[in-house]
Amino acid sequence: MSSATSSAATTAPHRTAPARRDRTPAPGLFLTLIAVCSAVTAANIYLAAPLLSLMARDFGSAPSAVAWIASVAQLGYAVGLLFFAPLGDSANRRRLVAGLTLVTTVALLASAAAPGVGALAVAVFVASAATVIPQLLVPLVAERAPAHRRARHVAAVIAGLFTGIVGARVLGGLAGQAFGWRWVFAGAAVLTLALGLATASVLPSRRRGTGSLFSGLAALPSVLRSSSDLWRACVRQAGMFGAWSALWTSLALLLTGPAYGLSTAAAGLFGLFGLTATAVAPLAGGLVDRFGATRVVRSAYLLAAVSVPLFWLGGHALAALFAAAVLIHAALVASHVANQTLALTATSTPATANTAYVVAGFAGGAAASALAGAAYSHFGWGGVCGVAGVWLVLGWGLSWPRR
Repeated sequence: MSSATSSAATTAPHRTAPARRDRTPAPGLFLTLIAVCSAVTAANIYLAAPLLSLMARDFGSAPSAVAWIASVAQLGYAVGLLFFAPLGDSANRRRLVAGLTLVTTVALLASAAAPGVGALAVAVFVASAATVIPQLLVPLVAERAPAHRRARHVAAVIAGLFTGIVGARVLGGLAGQAFGWRWVFAGAAVLTLALGLATASVLPSRRRGTGSLFSGLAALPSVLRSSSDLWRACVRQAGMFGAWSALWTSLALLLTGPAYGLSTAAAGLFGLFGLTATAVAPLAGGLVDRFGATRVVRSAYLLAAVSVPLFWLGGHALAALFAAAVLIHAALVASHVANQTLALTATSTPATANTAYVVAGFAGGAAASALAGAAYSHFGWGGVCGVAGVWLVLGWGLSWPRR
């Protein structure tokens, strides 16, 4: 009997060790760390947007000739999501986040040292493809949240994500004007490394199954076919994000062009108007928990529809541009909270469903950004507004329930 007791005492520490390794911080601290990490990593996708004029000057080309770099970043993010984000349903999140953090850091440093537009495009593509960390974390947050507060928890991460997106424009423009665009990428590399590894260290390390880079990609079509709610969330967010991307990635060209003649730093400060709209995320989360996603998305589309003519007027009136910036960010954040919450709860594989949702959004954004760049070159700011309007119509019109 004493030997049995001794044996139990000896083996007990080995049975409890995995629980200690998987222990996470208090819920509030855990959610805050994930939100901050999401802000820093999401900003990497939009670093180029406020720096287009500086890059063009450095490479000796016209700003419109490097505008496609912003589309490359969004396309790279969409490609990375296809391969990495579905692994959240099966792989070890801690190791995956740490590995992607290191790849992103190296690619950002390569962007800072790029000798030409081609090399910069490749480095930005790799950095954006690897910086999918927020979309590995959002499903985890949704899993851990109480059902009646799930949208609020998702909204907290989304608020951090959009703070990073807008902050990239504001701080990127200011830092680029003061130190040069290359130092902006170098600084982003340092922040990504610190926050990414800190977040990875507190994630659960349990492996829930097996998976490969292609297994999640192969499962996407069947997941989309199995859920009409997921389909609607994907299409509506593609339309909304495309409209936002067309306007926001081209805005620096308008502000630094003949119409306003602002410096890169002043154009970056314009993003502060969009930053105020991130306050909509907690409100949208509460409304989704109370009234459902459909009503919130409908209201968001109405806000976006109002913002497009205001953006058009903003080609000549700065006050209209200010109002439009607030409205389009409020619409995008509210739509994203509602649609992503719906996507995360639509199937039994939330990471794969989230991949389909975010890929659809960013593919729509990349396509709209590319068309907006061409539209600006041929038709000016009015052409960009036309692209945004078309994307909203397509997003809402194609998302009606399928028979």
